[in-house]
Amino acid sequence: MSITKELKYTFSSNDQEENSKIIQLKIINEHQEQMYLIHRALKQQLKNNRIRNAHSKTRSEVRGGGKKPWKQKGTGRARAGSSRSPLWKGGGIIFGPRKKLYTSKINKKEKRLAINTLLANKFTSTIITHQILDDIITPNTKTAISEIKKLGVTIQKQQRILVIVYKKTQLLYLSFRNIYNLEIIEVHSINIISLLKADKIIITSCALEQINKRNF
Repeated sequence: MSITKELKYTFSSNDQEENSKIIQLKIINEHQEQMYLIHRALKQQLKNNRIRNAHSKTRSEVRGGGKKPWKQKGTGRARAGSSRSPLWKGGGIIFGPRKKLYTSKINKKEKRLAINTLLANKFTSTIITHQILDDIITPNTKTAISEIKKLGVTIQKQQRILVIVYKKTQLLYLSFRNIYNLEIIEVHSINIISLLKADKIIITSCALEQINKRNF
């Protein structure tokens, strides 16, 4: 059973006029249903990310072999139509591995419910800020680390940090890419795996408005 839950997020910087924001998320109420739906969404994402790269060529894909090796009759040898037959050395492979993409489907509403439920469950581990690195011109990892620490988040091996922004610019990407255990994604790229792995979540105000508007 799904319900609409109101969450009041408090901004970490108090120097702005707006220091809190209430958003409404449609989530699953019962614990067992939560686990079932999140598990389904996780399986769907993992399966869609899976690719089987092993690929062998059949006789039609092996280069060459277009000419008949010898005439059909009169040589005393067995009939042969191509030197790329699977019976020949250098020929094609019978029943070998083929490249394959795995796909799985889940309803959009179910996926949104799963993401909303995870966002609600991670409410206590979520920090809201107005902007990140809005006053720098060139990429700077040292400044990015200090910005994270100002929000009360420590960077350590045992803790994974997820930063959700409205738009991931080149400046943000270059500043955050070398920080250990930190992932930065755009708001429309919120996914089950990133939310499950994250111990701390940092969301900008623009991204939070987009979450409230789209109701993921």
